[in-house]
Amino acid sequence: MTVEALRRRRPETLGQLLDAYGRELQAVAYLILRDRLESEDVVIETLLTAFERGGSIRDERALRAWLLRVATNEALGRRRQTARLVRLDVVPDAAGPRDLASESSTRLTLLDGIDALPVQMRAAVVLRYYADLSVDEVATVLGKSPNTIKAQLQTALDRLRTHLADPVGSSLGAIHHA
Repeated sequence: MTVEALRRRRPETLGQLLDAYGRELQAVAYLILRDRLESEDVVIETLLTAFERGGSIRDERALRAWLLRVATNEALGRRRQTARLVRLDVVPDAAGPRDLASESSTRLTLLDGIDALPVQMRAAVVLRYYADLSVDEVATVLGKSPNTIKAQLQTALDRLRTHLADPVGSSLGAIHHA
C-alpha cells in the first residue's frame, strides 16, 4: 500500500488498506478494548481516517506507524467513553502441571493481566510488544516522552510478572497491606 494510492482517493484503496493492515489494527484495538465488535469499529474508523487524511503523509515508511497511532487513539477514546461500565471477572480454574490446557491458561492469565493494566500503560505494552514498535515510535503514537514510555513498560512488566506468578491473588493496580 502506498501513500500515493491514498492521495488518489480511490475506493479500492480501502480494501487494500484492510488487506495490508486490518488484522494488526484490529488486534491492537482488541488488546486495548477487549471487545471484538468495538475493535472492528476502530478498524473501520481508522481506514476512513486514512482515506480522508492519509494522503498527507510524506514518508512512505511512516504509513504503518501512522495507522497504528490513529487506531490506538480511536481505541483509547472509546475506552474513555465506556470507562463507567463494570466488568464481571470470571476466574478460570488453575491448570495442573500436566494439563494440556496449561499453555492456554497461561495465555489467558497474561491477557487478563494486560486487561487489568491502566489503559495508557496497556496501550504502551500492546504497541511495543505486539505491534513491535520501538520505544520512540510508541512515544510518538501516545504523545509522551520516550522516558515516560520506558517507565510505563517497566512498571507494566513488573505487574505482569506478579500477575503471572499469582493470577488469583494478585491485583495489578493495588498493593495490599495486612
